[in-house]
Amino acid sequence: MFKGSIVALITPFTESGVDDKAFQGFVDWQIREGTQGVVPCGTTGESPTLSHPEHERVVELCVEVAKGRVPVIAGTGSNSTEEAISLTRHAKKAGADAALVVTPYYNKPTQEGLYQHYRAIHDAVDLPIVIYNIPGRSVIDMSIDTMARLAELPRIVGVKDATADLVRPLATRLRIGPEFCQLSGEDATATAFLAQGGHGCISVTANVAPRLCAEMHAAWAEGNLKRMEALRDLLMPLHRALFLETSPGPVKYGAKLLGLSDDRVRLPLVPPGEATRNAVREAMVFAGLIN
Repeated sequence: MFKGSIVALITPFTESGVDDKAFQGFVDWQIREGTQGVVPCGTTGESPTLSHPEHERVVELCVEVAKGRVPVIAGTGSNSTEEAISLTRHAKKAGADAALVVTPYYNKPTQEGLYQHYRAIHDAVDLPIVIYNIPGRSVIDMSIDTMARLAELPRIVGVKDATADLVRPLATRLRIGPEFCQLSGEDATATAFLAQGGHGCISVTANVAPRLCAEMHAAWAEGNLKRMEALRDLLMPLHRALFLETSPGPVKYGAKLLGLSDDRVRLPLVPPGEATRNAVREAMVFAGLIN
C-alpha cells in the first residue's frame, strides 16, 4: 500500500536538456527529508514536453538514486494506449515499483474506452498501476463504477484522485474496499481526503516542503490531530500560492528559492509573474522554509 506524503517531482532543466545532477540531488534530498514515495514524469515533471528518451532517462535516474529506500511510481500515461504501454514497459525494466497512468486527455474516451485503455496496459505489463483521475486537465472523469471494474484486475491497485471531490474517497472506499489505495492529488484537501478514507497524497507542495508534508501525514497516522491541524494550517497559504499560475512554474520558483534547482520551464509554459513569485515567497516565509 502506498501511503503518506508522496512527491510529484519537478524535472530541473538546463538550456540543453534535463539537469541530471540537480534532479538526482533533488530526489535524494526528498527522501532524506522524509518523503515516503517519489513520482517522476508526472504533470509536475512536465511529462508532456519531455522527449521519449528524456522521459525514460528521468525514470532511470530516479530509480537509481532512490535505491529502494522509497517506492518509485513512474508516470507512464498517454492519450495513446500503445505509447502508454511502451512507457510502462520501460518503467518496469528500469525498476520502478508502480506506474501512474493518467486518464487519456483530448481523445475524450467513453467509460468503456477508459476501461479498455487501462486493461490493455494492465495485460501488457506486469507492474502495479495507479489510475490518475484528473478531469481538470484530461476533461473526462472516470466513474466509480469504471474504477471498480478495473480494481477487479490484480495489478490495478489504486487511484490518484485530483477531483477535489471529498465525497469521492468515501464512496470509492465503500464501493471497492479499503485495500484499494486512494491518494489525493490536491494538496489543499489532503487531510480531509485522509479523513474520508484516503491513504496519502501525491503532492506538489512537497517539492518545497517535504518535511512538513511528511510530518503532517505522520501526525494523522499517529492520531495527533492537534499537530496535524497546525501543519495543515501552516501549509495552506503555500498550497494556494503554488497554483496561482499553471503548475509547475510556481513550485519550480520555490525550489529555486531553496537553491535546489533552476526555475526553467518549457514552452508553452512560462515562468510565473511577479505577483505569483511574491506570493510563493511570502508563503514559504510563513511556513518557515526561508527567511
